[in-house]
Amino acid sequence: MPDPRVSKLAKVLTSYSLELKPGQQFWLRTTPLAQELNLALYTEAVKAGAYVWVQQSIPGAEQAFFRYASDELLGFVSPVRKLIAETFDAEMYIIADENTKSLAGTDPSRIARFRKAGAELTATSMRRTAEGRYRWCVTLFPTPALAQDADMSLADYADFVYAAGMLNEEDPVTFWRNEGQKQERLVGWLKGRDHVVLKGENIDIRLRIGGRKFEASDGIYNYPDGEIFTSPVEDSVNGWIRFKYPGIFSGQEIEDIQLWFEDGRVVRELASKNQDLLTTLLNTDAGARVLGEWGIGTNYGITRFTKNMLFDEKMGGTIHFAVGHGFPETGSKNESGLHWDMLCDMADSEIRVDGDLFYQNGQFVIG
Repeated sequence: MPDPRVSKLAKVLTSYSLELKPGQQFWLRTTPLAQELNLALYTEAVKAGAYVWVQQSIPGAEQAFFRYASDELLGFVSPVRKLIAETFDAEMYIIADENTKSLAGTDPSRIARFRKAGAELTATSMRRTAEGRYRWCVTLFPTPALAQDADMSLADYADFVYAAGMLNEEDPVTFWRNEGQKQERLVGWLKGRDHVVLKGENIDIRLRIGGRKFEASDGIYNYPDGEIFTSPVEDSVNGWIRFKYPGIFSGQEIEDIQLWFEDGRVVRELASKNQDLLTTLLNTDAGARVLGEWGIGTNYGITRFTKNMLFDEKMGGTIHFAVGHGFPETGSKNESGLHWDMLCDMADSEIRVDGDLFYQNGQFVIG
């Protein structure tokens, strides 16, 4: 018998997150492991009158590509992907991995080369998103591999995933709209302010947000959700940050990351494991060493680290930094083929904005 939470998720994604309308072109990116959600989502999209193009990845194909592709193939930009970025109306990406470590042995420079080639498409998609002409959302379907990463059984992990999305609620959409109103109060307090100081056990950073817009995250672009975020002024970031949670990139873990910023760029990086991968990622292109995002988790219902940033970056009591491409809708001007999030524990820290206390020891202190 189909899980009723999956059917509910499909309806929420098509009607609320993506707001699919008749005649829109919709790109569904997924894997065969998410078959139950794939069918439910496809059905709801067709009911909405959308033209659906399904891209099903082949388990193991990504590993084969990076192992055997020539430099020419690594730098190739698919005309199909170009068409989607320039003309489609909506995109849904379902995370449903068979093996989260499939790229663990891959030369990181090959991944960086591939991402650099796609930087222009990334910029196009994000620009159209900022203009309101492209809707996208990322969600997750529980698989054994993802459950193992989270140190849970598959049944327990499924319960965790659906509870985080508030799919046990009678009306999840009402919950996320109410959550959005709470986030808007935080965003409103930050509006028009500039100088930010983040200080604590794992962080000593100064940055500026003047002229930048904070975005609320209430189930539109990620599902589940729960954060506010912006792209800081590019040349304003100075200081040091330590990410005690491992950074995850294509299934590879980079442990105990430390970054030093000067005038907006990472000038020194250190990791206790996979240092070479960290450096290679930061050297992806000219924009990869710039801070593209600063986000603050607002979902205090997510209480454990699961090695999946869709959930982890939403945890109340944490912030995340993403190096690389920024968000045009927030005012960012930085472009890169990389946008990679890292998670920082703020349990013993504070955030002051223009000298006023905004956040302390993992909690917001304003009304």
